[in-house]
Amino acid sequence: MSVLEIEGLTKYFGDLLALDNVQMNVAQGAICGLLGPNGAGKTTLLRIINGILTKDSGTVEILGEEASLQTARKIGYMPEERGLYDNMTIENQIMYFGQLKGARPQRIREVMREYLDLFNLKGSERRKLKELSKGNQQKVQIISTLVHEPHLVILDEPFSGFDPINGQLLQQLIERLHNNGTTVMLSSHNMHAVEEMCDSIALINHGHLLLEGNINDIKEANKKDETIIITTSPLPLSSIGEAGYVDWIRLESSIKQRKGYCYRLKKAQGINNIDLLNQVSKYSDISLFEEALPSLNDIFISKVSE
Repeated sequence: MSVLEIEGLTKYFGDLLALDNVQMNVAQGAICGLLGPNGAGKTTLLRIINGILTKDSGTVEILGEEASLQTARKIGYMPEERGLYDNMTIENQIMYFGQLKGARPQRIREVMREYLDLFNLKGSERRKLKELSKGNQQKVQIISTLVHEPHLVILDEPFSGFDPINGQLLQQLIERLHNNGTTVMLSSHNMHAVEEMCDSIALINHGHLLLEGNINDIKEANKKDETIIITTSPLPLSSIGEAGYVDWIRLESSIKQRKGYCYRLKKAQGINNIDLLNQVSKYSDISLFEEALPSLNDIFISKVSE
C-alpha cells in the first residue's frame, strides 16, 4: 500500500518552473530520503504534500485521498525553519500543536511524556522555549511533529543543531517509528545518515525527479565495475600494474573500521576474481575483497552535475 502517491506534479511561481511533472511513490512503513541541492524544489514539494501550497497540475494522494488540509492531519511535518514560540512553555507548545492536528489532550500528554523522557527533557515541561539550547529546541520541534501519532512523518533537515549524541538519539527514534509501521520521509544533506537509515530515495534537481527507488538498486545501476581490496601489508602497485592484472589501482582510506591497507582498482579485461586474488595474495594476506558500489554522496554529485 502507498502512503504517498504523486503523479505528474507541476508547480510554477510566475515564470519559474519549481516542479516539473514529478512522480513519486512512498510505500507504507518505508524510510524515504528526499535529496537535492538547495533550490531543487524539495521544500515546494513538501509544502504541496502538506496542503500549504497548491499545485498547478498533477495529483498528490495521502493514503488514497487527495492532499488537503484535512489529510495534513495524518502527517507530521517538521519544516527546516523552526516554527515554535519563544515565550511558550514546552508543555503548552506541544499540547497546542497536537490539538491543532486533532489529537485528544489526554493522549497528547501520554505521548508527550514518552518523548520528553526519550529526549532527556523530562522535568523541563514548564520551561520556556527561549531558555533552551538550540539542540533542545530542535527536540521540542520534533516532539511537536510526532505527538499526534501521524501515519506519515516528514522531517526537513532534522539533524540541524544536533551534536553526535543527539543525532544518534534521532536515528534511534526514526528506526523506532519505522518498526512501528510509520512511514518517514527524511529531507537532509546528511548523506551518511540517509544512506544508513533509508531504504529508498528520491533525488530532485531544478524541479526534475532524477532518481527514485530502492537505494541498493540505485547503487547497482550506478556502479563502475570497480573492486575494493584490504590487505594486511602494503602492495607493490607498480608490480601488480605491470603484470597486466589491473587497468589501474590506487590506495584509499580504510573502510568499515577495518584495519589494513585499502585499495580501489579496476580489473583488466579478461581477468577474473580468482586470477586477481592469486596475484595479490603473493604479496599480502587479504582481509576484504568486494565489489565497489558508489556511495550515495558519489551518486548525488554525479547526477546533480550532469
